[in-house]
Amino acid sequence: MSRTIIEHGYLATIDASGSEFPDGHMVVDDGLITAVGSGPAPGELRHGAEIIDATGCLVTPGLVNTHHHLYQWLTRGYAQDAILFDWLTALYPLWSRIDAGLTGVGAAGAMAVLARSGCTTVGDHHYIFPRGSGDIVGAIVEAASTVGVRLHATRGSMDLGASQGGLPPDFAVETTDAALAASQEAVERYHDASFGSLVHVAIAPCSPFSVTADLLREAAVLARSLGVRLHTHASETVEEDAYCAEHFGKTPTQYLEDLGWLGDDVWMAHCVHLDEPAIARYAATGTGVAHCPSSNGRLAAGIAPVRDLLRAGVPVGLGVDGAASNESGQLGVEIREAVLMNRLRTGADSMSARDALRMATLGGARVLGRDREIGSLEPGKVADVAVWRIDGVEHAGILDPVAALGLGSMPPLKRLLVGGRTVVADGTLVTIEEPVLAEQVATASRALAERL
Repeated sequence: MSRTIIEHGYLATIDASGSEFPDGHMVVDDGLITAVGSGPAPGELRHGAEIIDATGCLVTPGLVNTHHHLYQWLTRGYAQDAILFDWLTALYPLWSRIDAGLTGVGAAGAMAVLARSGCTTVGDHHYIFPRGSGDIVGAIVEAASTVGVRLHATRGSMDLGASQGGLPPDFAVETTDAALAASQEAVERYHDASFGSLVHVAIAPCSPFSVTADLLREAAVLARSLGVRLHTHASETVEEDAYCAEHFGKTPTQYLEDLGWLGDDVWMAHCVHLDEPAIARYAATGTGVAHCPSSNGRLAAGIAPVRDLLRAGVPVGLGVDGAASNESGQLGVEIREAVLMNRLRTGADSMSARDALRMATLGGARVLGRDREIGSLEPGKVADVAVWRIDGVEHAGILDPVAALGLGSMPPLKRLLVGGRTVVADGTLVTIEEPVLAEQVATASRALAERL
């Protein structure tokens, strides 16, 4: 048996009662948490164990990213002053030249930065599959394995091109049948439903303005027949609301619900423009939300009604979104962004640092349907753990260790564990050579740009 002990740190467990141990310990056996408590670990557990001294550190569950577009790591810095629809129109031609090789490099770069920001579980939404582009989902799965993070991949799709009234150009979309067949193949090839598995796959048509009603309806049926989750974008911008009103005579929520797209096996990205009836339907059905504050700011989409969602009982997690609309790519900073953005919308007492940390951990795990396995530091759960240094000049002397993460600058990592395995040590990835990956990303970005 392999045993790791983390002790003498400030443990924020994120359990149901919000237990915190100012000088606590945690024991990990063969990748599972077996003990959490106050003070140092009992002496009888120490023999043969790796001891991580977390003095001067905040210990939290690993962060859970509920929405990303990893391939966009290769297209950062484009359309810097555009709203969503204009930004998409500018980037679709470039994205439609992507292939599995380039996607794998971009995904590795994005996941490396996510890991260095405390993220142990990565939710990715990939929806562009050019003809002859190879096994893109497989490339993302391989990249996650190389970096060492837990992956929630989705097989996305678009089948509504501009000639049919959609936003993407015709050359960037698939046929409905091809998208459904490829979605089923990706699930059957890569999805692992076992406890603590490193790869889940969901089915994820892109958005109401890039997907036909037939694809949305049939994708929901297919996902439920395969026992996997559903994901899409919803209510992100006022332009999307206007599009749905013009084309369907409904709000995005009404349209999606009519097609079978509300339920406790569904999570939506953004949900900035939800009215009270929509929030009530999300709460009644258990539909989850991926809140992406930085990306929503980058594209001037607005601030999601997170306080109202949480008070209604809607599962809410945090997301980075694609790196072409959030060039930072760091999940850790989204905790602070969530606090600040939501206070701007609903007041100083509407979002605490602990509220945001819970969204980034257990909230995200619930959104992805994995809250029995990850998201809190409790015996029986998988040891996805972030150990943050808060004894440096940026945070030394701060009154509240959780505020160091939720209000201060993002602390460096002393250690990041995924299933008990070290992925980051002293701020550096131990699974890959960072300078080599950086050069690979730069080369892939130039190669993609030259294809346009």
